[in-house]
Formats: sequence, structure tokens, C-alpha cells
Amino acid sequence: MAIKQLSETLINQIAAGEVIERPASAAKELIENALDAGATRIEIATAGGGKTLLRVTDNGAGMRPEDLELAVKRHCTSKLDDNLFDIRTLGFRGEALPSIGSVSRLSITTRTAGAAEGAVISIAGGRTDPVRPSPANTGTVVEVRDLFFATPARLKFMKSEKAEASAISDVVRRMAIAFPKVRFVLSGSDRTTLEFPATGDDRLARMAQVLGKDFRDNAIEIDAEREDIRLTGFTGVPTYNRGNSLQQYVFVNGRPVQDKQLLSAIRAAYSETIPHGRYPVAVLSITLDPALVDVNVHPAKSDVRFRDPGLIRGLIIGAIRQALAREGDRASTTGASGMMQAFRSGQYRPQQPWSAETSPSRPTHFDTMLRGLSETPQASFAAFSAPSARTASPLPEPERTVAEMPAPQSFPLGAVRAQLHENYIVAQTQDGLVIVDQHAAHERLVFETMRTALHAKPVAAQSLLIPEIVDLSEDDCDRLMTHADELGRLGLGIERFGPGAIAVRETPAMLGEMDAAGLVRQLADEIAEWDTASGLSSRLEYLAATMACHGSVRSGRRMRTEEMNALLRQMEATPGSGQCNHGRPTYIELKLSDIERLFGRS
Repeated sequence: MAIKQLSETLINQIAAGEVIERPASAAKELIENALDAGATRIEIATAGGGKTLLRVTDNGAGMRPEDLELAVKRHCTSKLDDNLFDIRTLGFRGEALPSIGSVSRLSITTRTAGAAEGAVISIAGGRTDPVRPSPANTGTVVEVRDLFFATPARLKFMKSEKAEASAISDVVRRMAIAFPKVRFVLSGSDRTTLEFPATGDDRLARMAQVLGKDFRDNAIEIDAEREDIRLTGFTGVPTYNRGNSLQQYVFVNGRPVQDKQLLSAIRAAYSETIPHGRYPVAVLSITLDPALVDVNVHPAKSDVRFRDPGLIRGLIIGAIRQALAREGDRASTTGASGMMQAFRSGQYRPQQPWSAETSPSRPTHFDTMLRGLSETPQASFAAFSAPSARTASPLPEPERTVAEMPAPQSFPLGAVRAQLHENYIVAQTQDGLVIVDQHAAHERLVFETMRTALHAKPVAAQSLLIPEIVDLSEDDCDRLMTHADELGRLGLGIERFGPGAIAVRETPAMLGEMDAAGLVRQLADEIAEWDTASGLSSRLEYLAATMACHGSVRSGRRMRTEEMNALLRQMEATPGSGQCNHGRPTYIELKLSDIERLFGRS
């Protein structure tokens, strides 16, 4: 067949298939143009989920008539010179407006500051009318009607009006978080209005507007830097989580991105602190030299590629974990809200609490476990031995009455007042009360002790009588041998065995009989994708978590006052004690003001 040149309209329609996938894609491109023009107020109006009408009005710099004519032509832009590796604007490809105009009825009305009058240009299905004068305010109004009318086949792939409107709302939310100094207003055909007033430099206030006021109360600030790459933002405490990842926002040099590698790093940072199927809430901003990141990977510019992805991943995981160790142990404020709701709805039926005075006075297995936790990891492991295998402990001091207990203001988690249902410890704090799940709390304490022991010295290894030979590609073998020392400290001894093969000579003793070949292949795949071999460490920690779960104090166990207070003090001294190994909260805090509201006293 003969080769021929495609028409400009058909070229634009092909480009629109990549750039403008749905109304939300068009909204994103138009909002980015408004932000690049320096707008401080952006209003978005929609009808029919953006398919019937999408109008974006801004108070930016506007365009001159001669610039307006070029703006609707392909690859015409004011944001890019000759250097594709120094991109400092949201848009730069020069494809959005011509792509939108090729599949819809597009009109652009604009005026620059100081101009006597504005100008307007119209495009319908790729056919452009001449620029003509028009009354206009300073800024630009872009109106898109009948999106995809020129390519009706695309309309069949659109979702419902409600779903498309929701996608536009998500775009506006992301942009609002990234630019707190800009006022955003979104109105739809259902007469609802979503408004985000400008908050200036108070980024947390804007996040609270978008994510809800609960996020402000449950957020931890992050500010970390490594090799001239800075990570800032806020992340939620582990007990403040959601059923999906829609409230995870990542920005690279101010650009909202939805990169799977970055979201994976957030998920890895919260491993063992959030239940399976739940997702953390986080807003992170990465700032780095534009030459170190490629934003030209996809026309939609939602994916990015870093020159050193391992460095970025390590920065995110390390910064979040440090923040959680610093402040992540506090209880989520939503837990208290849920408790108050349960009281109001009558779901809670209080029973007679167990009194400390009725507890047995003899020493228990838990005494030894607490002493072990406060001493060394080895001592805490010894605490899991059967009571009959240990020497007798001295009799404890007589229990103190409630009046003799420490003042609640002396400790963050307060002083014990009672135990409910042989599982929940009630403690009084300076300004409220705390309810602790004794099994979940002690499970976390034991796990942290075991994990410390794992990292304090090399993991014990068991030698294989016959080394297991694993066939792999040369590249996978090279990657594994690069991490051989790290794997050796975790009990996995490997070495090269000729071309395309790895010999496994030792495996971690904790794992017992295992599929060594499957583990090595899994590690090879992980290293190839992330340049890290953390899978084995995660497996060992998972085993430690299981052992901690079965070795900790059980529900239904009556505890003495000294035991309960000792548990609270250990929680205060242990990072990560705010949630158990499965991610559930270990305690819930109820402020005195909340209690007073229950009784109508405030």
C-alpha cells in the first residue's frame, strides 16, 4: 500500500486518544495551563460529567491574540525551550488544546492585563475559526462542549455521568493539595459546589480541606533530605487508615503523579502497622533537580521515572518509618469518635469490671515476661518457656489501692484503674482515659523485642546436607551475588555455581524446612524490580510476629495492678506500640471533654 501523510485533524485525534482519555483528563490539562499562567483563582464548571460541558475560568496572565492562534496548534508552547531535561512547569508538550479541539467544540476567550479588549478562538472537530475580538476579564476562559462528538466511538467507553464527575473532582482535589495558595471552585450540573479557599503557606490547612479535619488531628509531619533530594509532607498515624488508596497523594516538583513505585514505597513503609486490606493516608512532596526525573514518560504526565529509583524508595520508606517511630504511637482520634457513637447508639452494655483486689497474689508467668522485656532480648525469649521449667520467683509486694496508685499525669498512658472483661485495661490520664487491648499491646512489645534481637546479630543459619542448585539467568545471578553479604547476615548462604546457577548452602534456622529455590527466585525478582532484597527480612519478621502473637498474654487473662501498669510503661517506651503486629490499634484514648459531652455537660 502507498504511504501517505495524515491530515492535521486526524493526527490531533490520534494524539487525543493518549492525552484526553476522559473528561477528567481534559480538566487536568486545562487546570495545569491555568496554574502555569499564574492563576490564583480557578473555577471549574461541568455538566453531564464533563461530557456535555467543561469550563475552566482563571485569572492568570491571559494570552495575546497572536499567541491564541498558535496555542491551538500542535507542539506550540511557551513553557519549553530546547532542553527537555529542565522542565519546571506542569505542561510542556503543546498537545492538550489541539487534541481537545479535534474531538470537541472548543472555545478560548482570553485577555492580558492592560489590553483594551480580549480575543476568542473557536474549534469544532478540528476545524479552526479565525481569532476575533471579544469582551473578557483578565485571564482565560476555556469552554469544552460535546466532548468526543467528533469521535463517537470513544463515548461508548465513557462511564456514567456520576463516575466521570467524581474523576474530575479527584483531579481538582489533587491540584488543590499541590497549590494551597490557589482558590479552587468546582460546580456541577447537580447544583453542588466544591470550594477550596486559598490557605497560603499553611499546607496542612489545605490538606484538611481536602481530606477532612480528622487528617489534621492524625497527621505526622515529614521533612527529610538525602543527596539533595527533599521529601516533605504529612502522613497519617497507622490507626488512621482507609479501605482504599485514594487518599494517598504524591507530588514530584509540584506535579501530581500516580506512580506505582512511589505508592509501593508508602505501602512498604507501613508494613506490619496496618491491617491487610487497609491503606494509609499520606500527602508527600518530592523536590529534586528536574534533570534527575523524566516526566515525559507518558503524554498524560502521571508517571515519572527517576534516575535513581532506589534512592527515592529508600528516602520515602526511611522518612515515614522515622516519623512513625517518633509520633506514630498515638491513638487515632477517630477511635474515640467510634466509641462515642457506640455509646450513643446503645451498642455498648457495661458489665461489672474486674477489681484489682480480687486478683491472685502469687507470681505469674507474665511477671517474668515483663522483667525480660525490660532487660535483654534473650531474657524476653526465655520468658516464653513453660512455668515449670523456671525457678520460683520471690513473692511480690502487696498490691496498692487505687488511692496509692501513681498520679495519672505522671505518664502519657496514665495509671491503671480497672480491667474490663479480662481483656481491656482502663487507665486514667491527666485529661481523659485510655482503654488498652492487653493481648494486642503485649503482642507488639514481644514482637519489637524479637525484631531487635534479629537485627542485633546475624540470624542463625542451618547448613544444608546437599546444597540446592537454582538455575537462573546470568543477570539474576549477578544481582543476587551483589547482595550476598546482606543475605548471609539473614541466614541465607549463597554462592555462584557455574554459569547461570546459584548454590544455596545455608538457610535461616527460624524458617525450618523451606523451599530454598522458590525463596531465591523471589529475591531475584525483587532485586530486579526494586534493587533491594528485603523479602527475606520481611519473612523472618513475619515469623517473629507470629511467634509473638502466640507467646503474648492472652485475652481472658486476669492481671494484677502492677502487671497492668508495667505493661503501660513498657508501651510508652516502645516505638510502634500504638498498633499490634496485624495493624489493629492497641489502645483508644477518650478525652474528658468527649466524656462530658456524652453526659451533656458541655
